[in-house]
Amino acid sequence: MEKAEPYFKGRGAQLNAANPYLKQEYVTDYVEGLDEPLLQNSKTEFLREFPKKVVNKVDSPDLGLGYSLNPYQGCEHGCVYCYARNSHQYWGYSAGLDFERKIIIKENAPETLARQLESPGWQVMPIMLAGNTDCYQPIEAKKKLTRRILEVLLQYRHPVSIITKNALILRDLDLLQALSKYDLVHVSISITTQDEKLRQKLEPRTASAAKRLDVVRQLSALGIPVNVMVAPVIPGLNDAEIPALIKASAEAGASNVAYTIVRLNGSVGQIFEDWVQQAFPDKARKVLSQIADCHGGQLSDSRFGVRMHGEGKFAELINRLFKVSKQKYMAGRSMKAYNYSHFCQRKGKQLDLF
Repeated sequence: MEKAEPYFKGRGAQLNAANPYLKQEYVTDYVEGLDEPLLQNSKTEFLREFPKKVVNKVDSPDLGLGYSLNPYQGCEHGCVYCYARNSHQYWGYSAGLDFERKIIIKENAPETLARQLESPGWQVMPIMLAGNTDCYQPIEAKKKLTRRILEVLLQYRHPVSIITKNALILRDLDLLQALSKYDLVHVSISITTQDEKLRQKLEPRTASAAKRLDVVRQLSALGIPVNVMVAPVIPGLNDAEIPALIKASAEAGASNVAYTIVRLNGSVGQIFEDWVQQAFPDKARKVLSQIADCHGGQLSDSRFGVRMHGEGKFAELINRLFKVSKQKYMAGRSMKAYNYSHFCQRKGKQLDLF
């Protein structure tokens, strides 16, 4: 375990958890034996990748059938609880600070997507942008990979689902409106807390809750279906905010609201435990205890059907609070259904897209 010293402001994780797939790593277990500290580069580094495939099929009982597409691996948003952190270990990096500082850019994602859509056996189902890391994280403002992907999906008339915490999505209102015209787009905006002090520690490089609610308001006003994810609910930190978040989402025009309970899988448990002890030392034991209560005494539960909402007394209280609040503020609302009939393959015309 590589401990980050001193405290890294603007970062969620405060350490680089050991990568279980690496045999050797640089560590500073015995600082007193060093003449000089092991220096770290705290700046974000961008790495280029040119994959042969960018769309992966999702077959999860918790999520349903569909696809996921992640134009970026790693995420500068720095959400300390993010389950996707573990995926960075497959690239030889840590799920901790590396996840936030070493961002992999899939430069050819739009072109590769077009080729996959041209496959004779392609089955039309919503493509989720992005199931692992935020497709509107800061580097998107420069690279515009997500925008180019939406252009491809629009030309092929293919359904898409977007989940983000960044107001940058408003840049692409023109494409979202065009997709919505054919009932091809759903947008989910994740809002964890309206407490700015908590947000700045918990997910330091995301948009504020006020900005995210403004995104919900603007998209909804244009008839674009918006789902608000009150996620993750972290017992002892933000669970009491559920009614207020649902009320604010309803007032902003959201079509639906959903939630998940935090689960700290793999290395994320170590990262979160270190973080909460630094950020909220007086609450740390209570928070960790209540999270464990939701997952059978552990910080995570991988069982389908249980892992998203947990079980036990605290999970049940959260579930009841959510249901009562949703019924009070959002009764009768729902997301507009996708229309799959518009999909059109255009063999040999991929180059027209770029």
